[in-house]
Amino acid sequence: MPTAILLDCSLSMACPVPGVAEGAEEPTRRQLATAALSALFQHVQALYRLEFTALLAFSSRWQLVVPFTRDYNALQEGLASLEECDKTCLEGALAGLSRVVLEEWGVGTPCQVIVVTDGCLGVGRGTLRHSLATLGARTDDEGRFPLPFPFPARLYVMCLATVDELQSIGALESLEKLIELNNGSGQIVAVEGQLLLKNVHNMISKFTQQVYTPFPATLRCGHLASDVTLFPRPEPVTPEHEFDPRPKCISSALEIVGFLELADVSSPPVLSRHLVLPIAPARDSEDGVGGPPEGPEEESSTAASAGKLPSFCVLLHGSLKVEGMVALAQLGTEWYGMLYSQADSKKKSNLMMSVFEPGCDPLPWLQAIPLLGPVTDYKENPYGADDSRSPFPLPPRCKRSYAQNLPVWTKPSGLQVPAPRSRAWLPAAPGGSRRLPADIQKILRNARKLPEKTQTFYKVSSSYRS
Repeated sequence: MPTAILLDCSLSMACPVPGVAEGAEEPTRRQLATAALSALFQHVQALYRLEFTALLAFSSRWQLVVPFTRDYNALQEGLASLEECDKTCLEGALAGLSRVVLEEWGVGTPCQVIVVTDGCLGVGRGTLRHSLATLGARTDDEGRFPLPFPFPARLYVMCLATVDELQSIGALESLEKLIELNNGSGQIVAVEGQLLLKNVHNMISKFTQQVYTPFPATLRCGHLASDVTLFPRPEPVTPEHEFDPRPKCISSALEIVGFLELADVSSPPVLSRHLVLPIAPARDSEDGVGGPPEGPEEESSTAASAGKLPSFCVLLHGSLKVEGMVALAQLGTEWYGMLYSQADSKKKSNLMMSVFEPGCDPLPWLQAIPLLGPVTDYKENPYGADDSRSPFPLPPRCKRSYAQNLPVWTKPSGLQVPAPRSRAWLPAAPGGSRRLPADIQKILRNARKLPEKTQTFYKVSSSYRS
């Protein structure tokens, strides 16, 4: 799930923090925000390194500092290069962030939006105070408020202030209204206790445990098992067709119940897709206590040693890729998904898991998944002796006659060749006939392959006319 971070760079963020002990250096809220985001980047890089993150800064105008990337060193450098600006204007920043996300990911990808601010609402046009006050009396020229986002999003407002401070300046109610405008999807995160660097780190620690926690699971098929991680983390799903809908969570025990041909599943409707990554076994130290790698050399040696160990996840991935099949997995009570190999490039592929709708029959053409059985239970092979048919009601592999491209027949006599140039290009062949030049033959070859070669046909024809 991509993350877009909006950092407030207004002048109010440059004010020193009150209540610091005498003799100690007074940090600014901007310095605390930089320390908080730096700790956030370090945590995501260590445990959620596949996450795409973008950094934007805003005051009266917004700026894309670092586009969506996995290079957290670039994010750290962009964070350190920001300067203080003028007043805060959150509405324009949210509109700009929406455009950035739409250009990169479209309207179907869920995104997390983190607004880091001091809670100051600002004064004047474009500020949050003015935007909420004029929310119900906007004209067409003013445009709509950028919330809710045109894509699925969770909005987290991370305030460098305490809850009491937000209430005293009247910002808490406005920020809650901001979350409400995003269809209630989001949360306000504030510092607990005094506004100190230690408490800011505690706030980031609790936030990362809630949002950026990996999802470990066990992938099992019979007596074979492998520890894996699902990325991004699966979200709870609330079935809409049940009488008493309750959120359902994917179990950490993923049980493979069978295999199907890739053509039998085709392209089914799914709720979400996740990478299935094998977890390398922890290497025990000399005293028998395992721990994470302390440096790049130890990390590379751990990865090399893990690559030499047999892994059921790697075996499953290679088998599905070679055989062109999918594995049906049970994700919970009456909840299923499928595992398959997806090509990332010509030489690289990943093991993916697609989550179906909760229920026993998420794919209507397969009927109820618990009623499916192995091919050996049938007297005759349902796929035929040569595997040329499918027992499921699927579209045929061969194209129908009415779905095929119509042939276009072109005769040489139908082409009009300019008279002056045709005399020079059409020399007399032995026997008195004239042969067509190579350019005309090229046009005819592309004309016979219309409409597939439409662009090439026009290109060659235009070059001949010129």
